Amino acid sequence: MQRATSRLGRSRASETTATNGAATARRSLRWASAALVPAALLVVLTGCVPADGGATPATTAPPTSAAPTTPPAPDPTLQLLPEGTALENQPFFDSVNRTLIAANPAAGGVEFTSTLRDNGFDLAAMQVTPDITTVGVAADAVQFSVRWKDNNCLIGQYGHGIYTSTVAPALGTGACLVGQTRPIDW
Repeated sequence: MQRATSRLGRSRASETTATNGAATARRSLRWASAALVPAALLVVLTGCVPADGGATPATTAPPTSAAPTTPPAPDPTLQLLPEGTALENQPFFDSVNRTLIAANPAAGGVEFTSTLRDNGFDLAAMQVTPDITTVGVAADAVQFSVRWKDNNCLIGQYGHGIYTSTVAPALGTGACLVGQTRPIDW
């Protein structure tokens, strides 16, 4: 019986040593991690500092004038082609919309449809999505469209500073946009 106890005692001692060894290894790993993380951050952040020690050139704001400026005009080499197809009119559509965005980065549905109307597009053929969601939050993007004579639609989307457009066939309903649109009553 004593022999069994001594074997049991040795077995427990080995387990304790193994457990202590694992705990020591974990502590060592934690210490190594604690030392390596700041060192790695230092290396990464050092790469972000300019070679001249971080000095940046001074900039001055351009002088501003109190006189109102007229928004830039669309590309003069492009024009509306009333007898053309939607695809042929897409470059002008894009030029009008990009010009508006350059003048007013916060443009919404009213501004897009009004600017398109002012540049010859038929307001009665347009659709636009709401600028505000049903819960009162600004929409991520506004979509607007012009149904063209060839039963295709010029469709633009603007949100988060990104403008995209496409030409797509009108839907079976005759509309260009899927989902909720708002009345164009301006």
